[in-house]
Amino acid sequence: MIKISNVTIAFLLTLFAGLATGIGSFLAFFTKKTNTSFLSISLGFSAGVMIYVSFVEILAKSQESLVSYYGNYLGEWLTVASFFSGILIIGLIDKVIPEYENPHEPRSREKLKIIKEDITDDKLELKRMGLFSALAIAIHNFPEGLATYAAALSDPALGLSIAIAIAIHNIPEGISVSVPLYYATGSKKKAFIYSFLSGISEPIGALIGYFIFKSFFNDLVFGVLFGAVAGIMVYISIDELLPTSRKYGKEHQEIYGFIVGMVVMAISLVLF
Repeated sequence: MIKISNVTIAFLLTLFAGLATGIGSFLAFFTKKTNTSFLSISLGFSAGVMIYVSFVEILAKSQESLVSYYGNYLGEWLTVASFFSGILIIGLIDKVIPEYENPHEPRSREKLKIIKEDITDDKLELKRMGLFSALAIAIHNFPEGLATYAAALSDPALGLSIAIAIAIHNIPEGISVSVPLYYATGSKKKAFIYSFLSGISEPIGALIGYFIFKSFFNDLVFGVLFGAVAGIMVYISIDELLPTSRKYGKEHQEIYGFIVGMVVMAISLVLF
């Protein structure tokens, strides 16, 4: 029988891991809106984190779960299908957004010329990017929260290790949400709130998943969800973060940020 103290510890560890996104969002409070170099490096950094963790950790966990459920052949194919399904889903969402809200939709040359001269378009693009990042991270945090919660229930020490690792991952994720939203809206409060909400999905997901979905939340569901999230994060990084990072940077700032992001994530995975 699970002790009440273990339940409390498990929830607090999950809450700690999820709210680490707020640490990243605080970076928006210490930078000037005119500092486009910081924006470029931060977006490149976030892309490096998201791409590295997607291929090295999330997709690997997806494959491990699906292979254990279906065996090597079918499990590996389902991992691939889940990954590209995530890309397809976020691509469709990108496509169905109305033209006036979607900076990637084709427009007439005359309109395009006007929009290029209007800073409002840049703000819409940044805002949309931040909201997409928040959505992907919120989905990503849901199963992570469940994994942290379940591990802490059975072994608080193991739960602590997992919570620390996830918290380190969530700090740069907070950057990917708060920085573009801050530059788009000029509001530190809005940037923090959206970053906070993307992180709070982790403890909420843990509680909902454990008490409601525990009867059928198995390796199959876990693997498919993680594979799809990996695809979503890679799509956002390539389609949104890196192009915008290059747009606002100079020389090779976006590449420097991208590489540093991968290095930080790699070190955190090795240490934890």
